[in-house]
Amino acid sequence: MNQAATTSAGNRPHFLAGQGVQKAHERLLIYWWHDRCPARHGRGDRQSRSHFGCPPLVGVAQIWPAPCRSPRRGVAPEGYAQLKVALSSRRHHRSQQGRTRQMSQVVVGVDPHKRSATIEVIDQRERVLGKGRFGTDHDGYKAMLAAGRKHAERIWAVEGCNGIGRHVAQRLLADGETVVDVPTKLSARARVFATGQGRKTDPVDAHSVAVAALRTSNLRQVQVDDTTVALRLLVDRRDQLGRTRTEVVSRLHHLLLELIPGGAKKFLSAQQARALLNTVRPRDVVGKTRRWLASELIHELVTIDKKIKVANAELTELVASTGSTLQELTGIGPSGAARLIGDVGDITRFASRAHFASWNGTAPLDASSGDQNRHRLSRAGNRRINRALHIMAVVQLRRDTEGRRYYRRKLADGKTPMEAMRALKRRLSDIVYKRMVADAKRIKTGPGGQVGATLQSSAADLNPKADTSEKSLPGPAEPQLLTAP
Repeated sequence: MNQAATTSAGNRPHFLAGQGVQKAHERLLIYWWHDRCPARHGRGDRQSRSHFGCPPLVGVAQIWPAPCRSPRRGVAPEGYAQLKVALSSRRHHRSQQGRTRQMSQVVVGVDPHKRSATIEVIDQRERVLGKGRFGTDHDGYKAMLAAGRKHAERIWAVEGCNGIGRHVAQRLLADGETVVDVPTKLSARARVFATGQGRKTDPVDAHSVAVAALRTSNLRQVQVDDTTVALRLLVDRRDQLGRTRTEVVSRLHHLLLELIPGGAKKFLSAQQARALLNTVRPRDVVGKTRRWLASELIHELVTIDKKIKVANAELTELVASTGSTLQELTGIGPSGAARLIGDVGDITRFASRAHFASWNGTAPLDASSGDQNRHRLSRAGNRRINRALHIMAVVQLRRDTEGRRYYRRKLADGKTPMEAMRALKRRLSDIVYKRMVADAKRIKTGPGGQVGATLQSSAADLNPKADTSEKSLPGPAEPQLLTAP
């Protein structure tokens, strides 16, 4: 390495290597003769284009200036290659260790069902390390857990942790495992682009889940069930009672129409229905049967109303325990507040109110093409949150609120009633997001706390990467009492 190696071809040097590299800034000059310019893709003497004696390519930055073509055909001028060799540093060694540590982690893809679960274990190169089908009973779950724990560094990827995969994910969390949620759409895309003609079987689904978790960053890590899950369960029960009541009232309307000329009014309570039924005394068998069925439906309606009252009280108490102030907004009751808190969960997972509006389906979709700039209605997103915002908008239109004034301004601007309603829902989505962020900050800091500014904060938006031109439209101004100077 310390002596220059020379090889002669006649009286001219053919290959000359400089002194060896001792420091990071030292350079190695290599002179060589060739018969053709590199611009001609290296046609000529193969030996003259050899890189023999050059350092390894790992950690080497090479600069190869292309020499000019000689004016005489067949003769090429002398060129040079300048190699800048960087010595390995401690940071590079640490990055190699981190890469090795990452490569040693395996992913256990789980395709869950009610009574069974299919798993597949893959490494960072998608090599299958193990697979199997297990039951979800006590013995089957223990066998599945033991199969996954054969690998030291592992992460469980469960499909649909908010749906069919919840029971498996929560049992894994209770045993101290790390679980990430893989959306069903994401695993379906991985299955479509894989080989096997898109066949859908349990082993194929488990492989798709594992690959999607391996190649997708920022997947949601599943947490242990908390108050938000209880709110979601209670509000689902409340919505089910509401649908049952609507069905009972509809059947009652149909019977009263056959018993009373003109039927009953649209919004009917149990007491009003019983008063109308007492005015009817049929004597035939068909009439008596209709009256008996109507009396049974009224009794069911009374029972459902009592259950709805109890459910509302439980929701109100549980929402108040979370410290949320959503019920202070016009149009949001206990059910709406519980739905927002239960489905949203951590509001900080949305970078901005625009992200939140896109998630709940109130943000329009860009359908521009060429010189035509237009937007269309979004039918995606969380439809339950979209329904809660729709109910909030309807209630604000019935009262003298800022939402009704905003709606009328949109109508005056030439928008149709449906377009004005969509604009109002988008505005209410921003207001709800702002209120939930404020509640999260207050709960995090505690009474009398102060969050303050950080290096990652932004004056334009909660998202530090957002500029003032990327902000959504400001929400309606909240009324404030004027104080005397």
